[in-house]
Amino acid sequence: MSGPPDGAPEIMWQGKFIVTRKWGTWDYVGRARSIGAAVILAIVDGDVLLVEQYRVPLGGPCLELPAGLVGDITAGEDLAEAAARELEEETGYRADRIEIIGKFASSPGMVSETFTLVRALGLTKVGEGGGEEGENITVHRVPLAQIGDFVAARRAEGMFMDVKLLTLLGGALLAAAG
Repeated sequence: MSGPPDGAPEIMWQGKFIVTRKWGTWDYVGRARSIGAAVILAIVDGDVLLVEQYRVPLGGPCLELPAGLVGDITAGEDLAEAAARELEEETGYRADRIEIIGKFASSPGMVSETFTLVRALGLTKVGEGGGEEGENITVHRVPLAQIGDFVAARRAEGMFMDVKLLTLLGGALLAAAG
């Protein structure tokens, strides 16, 4: 197993939210300013909350778990507070409690960004959701037992799927492989 390259990463380009670095022979992208991300697993009476929104890098709509940035507005922002805020903004549901599940990387070969998966507990509908101005988020409340069919139908329509949806599909995928 090899270790990290010699020296320190070199910043090639930096914008408000993204930074491109070169370290040895590796080029990779990450979040600027130590911004983090929270991904929220929110289940209400056996239904999972999903969001759909247009994603510019993909050039189309994407189905995802609710998620948001941590520390993008206020440095050092509390992860649980940010996750609760994002859940309410995107879905219209308020959580009594946020439980941290753990930190994950979705594409570690080219992106240094990680996200913290959290579980939202004690959910109460307090609004319509839809995100902040311009996000145009569509909220889906899908019975867990129907998640595979729901995702398959959206894929057949040409919608992109966020890799984090595998948290909901894992059991069915493993059963089909056996």
